[in-house]
Amino acid sequence: MIDHEDVAALLGPEGPFARELPNFAPREAQQSMASAVQHAIAERDTLIAEAGTGTGKTFAYLVPALLSGERVIVSTGTKALQDQLYFRDLPRVSSVLGARLKMALLKGRSNYLCLYRLDQTVREGISFDRAQASQLAAVRAWSARTRRGDRMELAEVPEESPLWPRVTSTPENCLGVECPFYDDCHVVKARREAQEADLVVVNHHLLFADLALKQEGFGEILPGASAFVLDEAHQIPELAGQFFSQSISARQLSDLAQDSLTECNGVTGAISLVLEPAEAVQDAIRKLRLAMDALPERGPYHLLETSAAIDEAVHELREVLAAFTDVLASQADRSRGFSLAHERAALLSERLDRIAEREGERDVRWYELFPRGFALYATPLDLAAPLRAMREQTQAAWIYTSATLSVAGSFDHFARQLGLDDPHTLHVDSPFDYTRQALCYLPAGLPDPAARDYTDRVLDAVLPVLHASHGRAFLLFTSHRALRRAAELLRERVPWPLFVQGSAPRHRLLEEFRASGHGVLLGAASFWEGVDVAGEALSVVVIDKLPFASPDDPVLQARLEALEQAGINPFMGWQVPSAVIALKQGAGRLIRDVRDRGVLVLCDPRLTSKGYGRLFLGSLPPMPRTRELAPVQAFFADDLAVSASP
Repeated sequence: MIDHEDVAALLGPEGPFARELPNFAPREAQQSMASAVQHAIAERDTLIAEAGTGTGKTFAYLVPALLSGERVIVSTGTKALQDQLYFRDLPRVSSVLGARLKMALLKGRSNYLCLYRLDQTVREGISFDRAQASQLAAVRAWSARTRRGDRMELAEVPEESPLWPRVTSTPENCLGVECPFYDDCHVVKARREAQEADLVVVNHHLLFADLALKQEGFGEILPGASAFVLDEAHQIPELAGQFFSQSISARQLSDLAQDSLTECNGVTGAISLVLEPAEAVQDAIRKLRLAMDALPERGPYHLLETSAAIDEAVHELREVLAAFTDVLASQADRSRGFSLAHERAALLSERLDRIAEREGERDVRWYELFPRGFALYATPLDLAAPLRAMREQTQAAWIYTSATLSVAGSFDHFARQLGLDDPHTLHVDSPFDYTRQALCYLPAGLPDPAARDYTDRVLDAVLPVLHASHGRAFLLFTSHRALRRAAELLRERVPWPLFVQGSAPRHRLLEEFRASGHGVLLGAASFWEGVDVAGEALSVVVIDKLPFASPDDPVLQARLEALEQAGINPFMGWQVPSAVIALKQGAGRLIRDVRDRGVLVLCDPRLTSKGYGRLFLGSLPPMPRTRELAPVQAFFADDLAVSASP
């Protein structure tokens, strides 16, 4: 194994990566970041590293991590990125370095096949429809040959298939050491590998679930590490909010009732005791959901308290859940399943009471409605304190990296959200030549984004661009309503294939878009980040409005009020910085490679009419800007001339 003090030199023009990897281009930005990461790990420091697209930040943190001699946990934003890191990037880096270290991939338990639940599902012989029956047959065949049991291996069963919850486990229904399949359990094997590994690749959901649980005194899933590297770190503030929240949902309660009834099958006489209270819980859930029907989709908890009918329905649910918990307590000694069901019921009952009664200033209580259910939450107003406590407990280096962490060069907003006091910071620019590769078009004459015909007018401005580029475009929207309207209008007006979010799974839309060569893809929230289409298939990115967070978000409302009370302007202190980071993510879809060329179309007139527009424009890569259509047409005419030349 290479033992080298200077990681920058390893990634330099004379280093092993330049010698051994085809197409490896040494980059100063990558070398600077690698040195900063090496120093942070050695000193157990906190580092915020913003690395522009194309820096090669994955190698910049993997090389020092593998050479550090320390145990390192690398966390990514999605499971797809996790797989890419573990199966593609890590083998390449460790091969060049000759690193003979133990490495492990660990995901949340719902990603692994549960042999017990599969056996139960097969035995129950539920009458599945033809599609699910063939999926079950595929899962059974795969279960005999898989080593890892990771459902990502089985592409023929869609990720959203209702079969997966039947053949995977949850912490609530896992039988643990009493499971007849324990010795072959994929979750246990994956965790054991992680405990013994020098470097573990996880995702943010799992990392926070584990660290949050550890705080409550449960056993840790992840091994204690000397360094945590969080890639796609711009997602952390929102995710942390989820994991430090208390929540309870109609689905959790309904599953509890259903699982308790299923458990009765193996326990004599239990059904006569359990049936009535289980049905009472289901009935109370339905009654509460019906009472909430007239409410907005999400809102502050006090809306529930101002309605007598809802208040009464919440009270009834608390009563029947407490009674059900007592019944399950009487059966807890009779089977492992009943013992687990009692623990779940007690936990959910306590959580419901805490959310319903909580008057603390530190939490925001709110609700969310779904077509057939609801969820109630208590979210900490300030995440800085629990996150700080969590980091201090680990005594480790914490490295946060992403292409989008700063606002006009400042990291203050990100650092404040995470409670990072005086962190080391690093900004390295993208190696792409944006002045030559890109053009930013700000169409003139568009109305205020609140105008009723705003989306129609945006499309009028964008159509000439699409004709100049012959499709090959992403249209990114800040709302699903605008996306649907745009899809409706474009179907009649463009000759290119349209790919609309929601019409097929995301990965399939992207594959078909790439293959089409001249497609137009319409997306909202999830398409603004983590989407990588290099090459000519994508030459235009259109953003309809500045991505300000929804003003009806109860957690955001409470945070803004708290900032105001603290003497901070909530708009400039929170809403603008958050929107800048989101805009940078969307704009980052355009140039993904040194050979890419493209036009970024920013439609929101506030970019030029409002003072804060300068912050947004100043946070984007340095590309030429125009308000006229002619330079856009000339940009694509040049492209066509180049591709046509012999």
